[in-house]
Amino acid sequence: MTLGHLDIIERGSRMFDHLVVAVLNNTAKHPLFSVPERKFLLHESTKHLANVSIDSFDGLLADYLKEKNYSIILRGLRAISDFEYELQISSLNKQLNPSAETCFIMSSNKYSFLSSSIVKEVASMGAADCPLSSFVPAVSAQALRRKFNTFDGLAMRF
Repeated sequence: MTLGHLDIIERGSRMFDHLVVAVLNNTAKHPLFSVPERKFLLHESTKHLANVSIDSFDGLLADYLKEKNYSIILRGLRAISDFEYELQISSLNKQLNPSAETCFIMSSNKYSFLSSSIVKEVASMGAADCPLSSFVPAVSAQALRRKFNTFDGLAMRF
């Protein structure tokens, strides 16, 4: 989770009475962190938000919404390229679950360049003079350092 994600969650928590951050267990991908690890990192990063809870699901988001009786999806957008992809996903979710409505919120300018992929690359390369805490919450920075054996932006090779 990047600071851009956290910014969207914090802003979303002010828009809705309750916000559920749902982690997809996508078996087609091999994420750096497991679902339980991601849920822990999200929980630790959002525990200051009383109306935010963390959940996870397998399968389609449209089915998860039906199962939980939810109808609104909040998604963050960084650029036009995000919108094109998100529009497709939003249309698919609406087709699969007619009660599903997607709300888009633009990322803050200071986080518009951030992506999980970029952060993972920086962490894996141990970029000097680039503290991970500039990109991710402190708990995520610690977890990334452990995964990549880095400390304060310097890779430790054994």
